[in-house]
Amino acid sequence: MSDVIRPPPHSDNLVPSGQEHLRQLSSMADTTDAAVLITDAQGLVVYHNSGFSRMFGWTLDEVRGQHGPTLLARQASEEFFASIRKALLAGRSVKVDELIISKEGRRHWCNLVCNPVTDPEGEWLYTISVLLDITRTKIYEVLNNRVLEAMARDLPLIEVLEMVCEEVEQIAPEISASILQVDDEGVLHPLASPSLPFSYSSQLDGVVIGPSVGSCGTAAWRKEPVLVLDIATDPLWADYKHLILPLGYRSCWSTPIMNKDSKVLGTFAFYYRESGPHVASAFHQQLVQACIYLCALAMEREQTRLRIRHLAYYDALTGLPNRSLLQASADQLLQQQHSESQSAAVLFIDLDRFKHVNDSLGHSGGDALLCAVADRIKGLLRHAGIAGRLSGDEFVMVLPHTDCEHIGLLIERVQSTLTQPLHLKDTAVDVSASIGVAVYPQDGHDIETLIHRADMAMYQAKKAGRGRFSFFSKEMNSLAKERLGLEQALRQALVGDDGTLHLHYQPQVDIVTGRLYGVEALARWRHPLLGDISPERFIPLAEETGLIGILGHWAMKTACAQMRQWREAGLEVPTVAVNMSPLNFHNLHLPALVADTLSLNALPPSSLTLELTESLLLEANPAVLKTIETLNEYGVRLSLDDFGSGYSSLSYLRSLPISELKLDQSFVADLAHDAAERNLSAAILGIGESLGLTVIAEGVETTVQLETLREQGYPVVQGYLFSKPLSPTAFEQWLRASDFCRRAPPYDTGVSNSAA
Repeated sequence: MSDVIRPPPHSDNLVPSGQEHLRQLSSMADTTDAAVLITDAQGLVVYHNSGFSRMFGWTLDEVRGQHGPTLLARQASEEFFASIRKALLAGRSVKVDELIISKEGRRHWCNLVCNPVTDPEGEWLYTISVLLDITRTKIYEVLNNRVLEAMARDLPLIEVLEMVCEEVEQIAPEISASILQVDDEGVLHPLASPSLPFSYSSQLDGVVIGPSVGSCGTAAWRKEPVLVLDIATDPLWADYKHLILPLGYRSCWSTPIMNKDSKVLGTFAFYYRESGPHVASAFHQQLVQACIYLCALAMEREQTRLRIRHLAYYDALTGLPNRSLLQASADQLLQQQHSESQSAAVLFIDLDRFKHVNDSLGHSGGDALLCAVADRIKGLLRHAGIAGRLSGDEFVMVLPHTDCEHIGLLIERVQSTLTQPLHLKDTAVDVSASIGVAVYPQDGHDIETLIHRADMAMYQAKKAGRGRFSFFSKEMNSLAKERLGLEQALRQALVGDDGTLHLHYQPQVDIVTGRLYGVEALARWRHPLLGDISPERFIPLAEETGLIGILGHWAMKTACAQMRQWREAGLEVPTVAVNMSPLNFHNLHLPALVADTLSLNALPPSSLTLELTESLLLEANPAVLKTIETLNEYGVRLSLDDFGSGYSSLSYLRSLPISELKLDQSFVADLAHDAAERNLSAAILGIGESLGLTVIAEGVETTVQLETLREQGYPVVQGYLFSKPLSPTAFEQWLRASDFCRRAPPYDTGVSNSAA
């Protein structure tokens, strides 16, 4: 202690005025419950009230004549005492917050107000110090400020909780603080314990809470504080005392950290090297109350942050990374592979027949299937690699590998895992997947390119059948670029009306009368650079790119305009049939569009036949059914194309206003050699006749086929035996030259063949 504030030798001689002052001051001090201490000009204690005894434990006889500042603020510096004495000598009051240590060693944060008392001549006689216990408020203030500031700076949770422990240990050095987390499965994980050895804390990681799992595991289990005064003998520590006793700790007090819903988030523990009054004191309880609130706040904030991150970067259904996180993680993996001169494989996985599961078991069944597949994919990643869900039933895996043999084994393991038996809603589900593979760095140097090319390879695998896989190749890349170019050109052809997209017409002949029954309009496309593009190529392209609806409208308008030109030229073509996609029938404005087109070309509704596919009947969409009914009421004929090749329902055929069935050409091809095919064609004709429908046989190429169909009673035929699809001009020439529409059977097929 500095000489400036060192107390002089004790003297009992007080001047009368001083004694009177002291008597008056003592009387005033006894009227308040606050702690009051009176010291003389040298800082020696001359009096304190009962409130002081209650707060700090000393009687007046125990402290009279002792130096008050050093008695109470033992940890304070000499500079602190010097600054107070200087202010009092100047006649100024002093107000500070200071940590005061009681007789029993308890710590109290106090608001200390010191006022100098002088005699009439201005000489400093006494100091009256009033002490108010602000321990609880001060603890909250100090810890709150530090913790909230740390959270505002977005420090990691562990750093925030380490700081809490360090603050507690600075206020109460006899304590070693520890904070453990309790996860959703009731498992302990160390978060902060700056004074405990890592070797001890690490052995608590993974311990499951329970009724006798030390102080912390038991406190979390009971949801209430647990105080163990003797770790060596308490049964709660029987299985864990060998971990802590060698470190010199004898007692442990643990309090659960809970959120507002009473869910245990973790535990806050004080370890002591001895038992006695220092264990779970009132001051320590105040520390705990302040800390567990802040710990709960920090831990809940971390959980919220993790939930937000999970929603932003993980698929909500399966828990797999979404596209954003997958790409970021995959980029890191590719960088690592590059630095090690290693390769990687990107697998694009698409489930086979997933729509069938959704239709059969409902969306909940489909979701269950996706979750099961995701779990299997996660199981495949125990050693290395990453995976994610893109959308629907599409998954991506990125796996490090070293050679082709290794990647072959990887794919085999993936397929074997995914095809294992699966039961959903007590129903056995056959799981298989089509897999496309792109290899880094051969097929691309960034993850977006690799995923795109693996996707292309997957489509190649799907074309080959279920449960297949395919590697990306340069040829596939060229095909993809060509496909993109075709898509753009097809869009231009539909919008630009440059004549590259046009219709050909194939005659349909009435077997009985030999007259022209009608024509079918068939789309043809001549690319300016690639030449003629097969319908088998550009029709699927239109379906995949969403252009099929526009293509159907274009075909209907073009066919009606051609019908008007033929009739103006004196050619009687009874009706034109136009193929329409299911997408067209989903358009509620289709009937109005058809009516406007027919009116514009001065055609009666009966001159137009719209062909629909069997797949449309399976939808049973009320809007589609309404569109079909409206078209029929208007007078447009409806024909069911390729009958027998799909999933036709006789109940729909009976209830829908269809006027024609078209026998698929696959049934016609083997009529001459296959009795089963003849029986099937006869049966289909019987179905059509029983429903009052006209049945048209497609794909007739030989006279034997024609005669067989005529014998069975087919009314209308169509095929290369009569004519291939012709341009409008060629059709006019064919019709005029053959006079076909006015000839009766037997037919002279030579004319049509030469025209073909």
